[in-house]
Amino acid sequence: MLESCLRHYLDFEKPLAEIEGKAEELRALARQNDEMDVDAEAEALDKKAETMLKDLYQNLSPWRKCQVARHPERPHCIEYINELFLEFTPLAGDRNFADDHAVVGGIARFNDTPIMVIGNEKGNDTKTRIERNFGMARPEGYRKAIRLMSLADKFGLPVITLVDTPGAYPGKGAEERGQSEAIARSTEKCLQIGVPIISLIIGEGGSGGAVAFATANKVLMLEHSVYSVISPEGCASILWKDSEKMREAAEALRLTAQDLTKLGVNDIIIEEPMGGAHRDRKIVFNEVKNAISKALSDLAKKKPKDLIKHRRNKFLSLGQQGLAS
Repeated sequence: MLESCLRHYLDFEKPLAEIEGKAEELRALARQNDEMDVDAEAEALDKKAETMLKDLYQNLSPWRKCQVARHPERPHCIEYINELFLEFTPLAGDRNFADDHAVVGGIARFNDTPIMVIGNEKGNDTKTRIERNFGMARPEGYRKAIRLMSLADKFGLPVITLVDTPGAYPGKGAEERGQSEAIARSTEKCLQIGVPIISLIIGEGGSGGAVAFATANKVLMLEHSVYSVISPEGCASILWKDSEKMREAAEALRLTAQDLTKLGVNDIIIEEPMGGAHRDRKIVFNEVKNAISKALSDLAKKKPKDLIKHRRNKFLSLGQQGLAS
């Protein structure tokens, strides 16, 4: 068990933080005094915390799922690359303007299969988050992705994308360099290449910035990840002129993996450990590896023209299914 003092707790997890904190305090006192026996009390608190964790996560609201998807300790793109792939060789730059550190990509091996992996990297501390622009790609990031997808198509490499972004970067410089055009070209390239594309939403899938990587044959979502056209806060600001109505917006957006599977946007939901992916990385990496392996196996025998047709039909059919309100 991680020490509670080192763990980041979300707002709705504060009661849990108190219990886990008390258990850790007892164990810390026992370490300082060999004569103290607090095992029974600490174990009772552990069981209480475990029960509370299950109660909290048993039926998360869409807004709480957004919070979990954004959890600062959640595994990010580079961690998945390091754990799931071998011989990763990063490829940088768009051959036009610059290298965008918010987008990571390169050639690797997955279960001995050569693949191209592309993903959004948010960073894990202040320095890396600034360097990675919090996972918000600029035009050169999408043009790098286009270059890598073209390379994958040329050499027959399946493409695996790891999506975790609040959206494309909306800065002045990005707009001047053709942000919307770059996103559109990346989405177009996804639809054109004759190799399998598997997209995994590992945290946030925000707007067109996510669609540019997630126009895939198979879309996989972690249980507590989200995927939407706009953030709940942005939606609330536009519809109700009040960003505090983000809970109502999250409900209306149908952004959870469960809702999106019913709508046909998502294909597979990958279960997370109780409490979210950050609570047990090893389990998550293993589940993701198995899901990607199965998805690749399902697509392996399809011909290039069939993969393109399958992808095109998948996205043309979106919107034909609905959810009861």
